[in-house]
Amino acid sequence: MAIGILYREELREYDFGPGHPFRGDRYEAFVHLIRESLTEDDSYRILESDWATAKDLLLICDRDYIDFTTEFYKAANLGLEYAGPFAQFHSADNEPGGKPGKVEEAARLVIGQAKLACDLVQGGDFEKVVSIGGGLHHAQRDYGEGFCLYNDVVFCALYLLENYGLERILILDTDAHAGNGTSSYFYQTSNVLLIDMHQDPVTLYPGTGFANQIGEGEGKGYTINVPLPVFAGYDSYELIFNEIVQPVAEEFRPQLIIRNGGSDPYFEDGLTSLGLTVSGFGMIGKRVAQLSAQLCQGKVIDLVASGYNRRALPYAWLALICGLAGIQISLPDPEPIPQRFTRDNAFEDTKAIIREVKRNLSDFWRCFSTA
Repeated sequence: MAIGILYREELREYDFGPGHPFRGDRYEAFVHLIRESLTEDDSYRILESDWATAKDLLLICDRDYIDFTTEFYKAANLGLEYAGPFAQFHSADNEPGGKPGKVEEAARLVIGQAKLACDLVQGGDFEKVVSIGGGLHHAQRDYGEGFCLYNDVVFCALYLLENYGLERILILDTDAHAGNGTSSYFYQTSNVLLIDMHQDPVTLYPGTGFANQIGEGEGKGYTINVPLPVFAGYDSYELIFNEIVQPVAEEFRPQLIIRNGGSDPYFEDGLTSLGLTVSGFGMIGKRVAQLSAQLCQGKVIDLVASGYNRRALPYAWLALICGLAGIQISLPDPEPIPQRFTRDNAFEDTKAIIREVKRNLSDFWRCFSTA
């Protein structure tokens, strides 16, 4: 079965303007590469969704946040000043520079894609659907940050719980930054298991996602943070799948997997300091596909937006998607791999972190009880 890819040209409007790290041309580069590399009918289909409705947004956001965000970014796109308490609703990294695109409209489109992805997978149209532009995991119910306005990761999970009666959803966050927004929604719930592997928060925004942050109340044990040492690469990620992701997922038995994260663990990302090459992204996609085949009838919703090395981004995204879809393709790294990244020099430090994670969670998961 071909994989479904949700994309439309209006996603280019998710652009914070000149000088900002998050620009809209990222999407065009990926679409150009996939169309150049693969035949659409045989391996994938690109589909368009509608924009989210006001009711959709209220599933994940407070009304006053939606109202401010809508009006502020509409004015910014028109080159106008908007008198309002920006700092109350957004962090400084969400402030546009120069003339931004229609950022809020594009953010609604991302939520629309999340909704359609859920419907397509649950309706049996596709086993796996990818939302290009998705994975906006820093946004919270009443606060936007980290280039994120509305959290489509959370929308997928809540929509599936409320509309399809799912009881166990695994969110696997492989973005280089911790998904603090996603965590804030599910920190006290047990029907959503969040496994979040990211760069050590001592060294990277948002400064959360430590190994001892494991949830509260009914959700204690259902947030699993795996903070990776700087320069962690292929071997570290593979070990985390073997030692953390696989055994916990087998015990949890999810009915569907939501994965989010783009290319920012790449070794020359520009904003981060991890060590994946293009082949590492393919491995992540492949492992998610294997896990879904084993546990949840192949059902995956994949959300892809991040990455700040423009040369590497389309190759890493395509490697992720091909790994997920089981498509055999040879993709080069678009730049020479430095000597320090030809082996995973952080591997021993990763082993120590995994031991810590298991100790913190040994009271909650049988697979870690002997750690």
